Amino acid sequence: MRNNVVTFMACDSEYEKSDIIIFGAPFDGTTSFRPGTRFAPPVMRQESYGIETYSPYLNMDMEDYYFSDIGDLDLPFGNKTRCLDMIYEQTKEILNDGKKSFMFGGEHLVSYSPIKAVYEKYPDLRVIHLDAHADLREDYMEEEFSHATVIRRVWDFLGDGRIYQFGIRSGTKEEFEFAEEHTYMNMFDLSQIDEYIEELKKFPIYITVDLDVFDPSFFPGTGTPEPGGVDIKEFIEFLKKIKELNIVGADAVELSPHYDHSGISSALAVKVVREMLLVMSNK
Repeated sequence: MRNNVVTFMACDSEYEKSDIIIFGAPFDGTTSFRPGTRFAPPVMRQESYGIETYSPYLNMDMEDYYFSDIGDLDLPFGNKTRCLDMIYEQTKEILNDGKKSFMFGGEHLVSYSPIKAVYEKYPDLRVIHLDAHADLREDYMEEEFSHATVIRRVWDFLGDGRIYQFGIRSGTKEEFEFAEEHTYMNMFDLSQIDEYIEELKKFPIYITVDLDVFDPSFFPGTGTPEPGGVDIKEFIEFLKKIKELNIVGADAVELSPHYDHSGISSALAVKVVREMLLVMSNK
């Protein structure tokens, strides 16, 4: 079931002792433009040794907590349904053991399964979604399950008023019209989080970060780059504002490392994951 040797930095604690369990979902079978996110998890692990375990932004150190990286799922090529089922079962196992899950993608469709699993444990779940794209299509080329439809499929079971979207700057007119009726969509940046914090404190939270929320000048290594995005400082400030929330699960998806030979995109992805893991450890 596992094929990695290197663990993400400071994530080598025993499973039984760990509070947060990390695993990879290397799948990009519905990518509609530039594939390659299946290669992200092992690259992120390797690149993680280029930064420190300590975050000066949060004044927290990964060495003070217990994380276990259990590797990548061995997902079958060409079987989208089976892949989603395997990711779901892995997340359920982690949750049943009383732990939190953190998943490396992979394309954004893989987020459907852990969100569904977490929702089944926490029926009053709220989802915070950072992305360049709305991902609210009813279907993409007649496929209901796609990286372009993943948040719409999450809405199918969550319902209205439970999805908070930030950084959105691309989508069809129909997606934006749908969001006006059914989600809290906040376009272009992350600053609007302030108005939701007190309400979100009442609920368990899942955070899904599509890394193309970052501007491609900082993060070119992704399948569908979209100019006009946020920078790492904005993201860190966003995390500082949500660190008191009850974050029960998270993922980071859509790094395609081979589109950025400089390695800057992978380095940014690693820093994002470090900060997210520490914020999840705050409670």
